[in-house]
Amino acid sequence: MIISERIFALLAQKGISQKEFSQLTGISQSTISDWKRKKTNPASDKIMNICDVLRISPYDLLSGAEGDGRRELDYIMIDKDSRDYTIIEKLRAKDDSFSERVLGYIEALETIDQEKQG
Repeated sequence: MIISERIFALLAQKGISQKEFSQLTGISQSTISDWKRKKTNPASDKIMNICDVLRISPYDLLSGAEGDGRRELDYIMIDKDSRDYTIIEKLRAKDDSFSERVLGYIEALETIDQEKQG
């Protein structure tokens, strides 16, 4: 499935019309129609805006990685000045064993909290 086909499948799934999608993205209706009619893909500079409107990650849109065992999450926008963004970026910079240790620490803290409450 090409990218534009994924976009139209997502529009149908989410009940968004081409006109509404055009208004939300600022992409002309004729351009969107061309994707469908000519089976072409959107320009790369439009991908992030499309993903924001459809609430999916660029990875999911570009790869079509459905059914590969990954948990499907809503695409979440995180402010770059937020603590969440800082945490995620620090985790991404580390290897898998570091992330596993962090998860273990979080689970231990949750257990301690549960014991305090119970």
